[in-house]
Amino acid sequence: MPDSYRRLGQMIKSLRGSGRRITPQRLAVLKILAASKDHPGVEMIYRQVKKDFPTTSLATVYKTVTLLRELQEVLELGFADQGSRYDGNRPSPHPHVICTKCGSIVDSQFSQMKELAREMTQETGFEITHHRLDFFGLCPKCRSS
Repeated sequence: MPDSYRRLGQMIKSLRGSGRRITPQRLAVLKILAASKDHPGVEMIYRQVKKDFPTTSLATVYKTVTLLRELQEVLELGFADQGSRYDGNRPSPHPHVICTKCGSIVDSQFSQMKELAREMTQETGFEITHHRLDFFGLCPKCRSS
């Protein structure tokens, strides 16, 4: 079973477990987030949903994404200059590499994230509730243009 189907199933289960209905529009948002590798923003999701559900409002998409964030089913990546983008594939904290020219976002594997958080706790005495690690630079496509 592809990972996007598994993620979609997890998201649906979480929504149902919280007593929420799975409307066709909400399901369309879930499918986009579960399958997307692009870390879409709400407006990107809205444009895709609107193709199949022309009467869907932007507010519906915002409410769905907000609900998924509250249920910890999407990871929100907030940027001052480009708004928030969402990761529905891997909703737990993990590093991202972000192109400063085109804005593309790529997930990165960093096996020492848990150890780093543990070390920060020991060093500072803070109880780490969440974290974010981003790397910025030029993607291969932008470097070659």
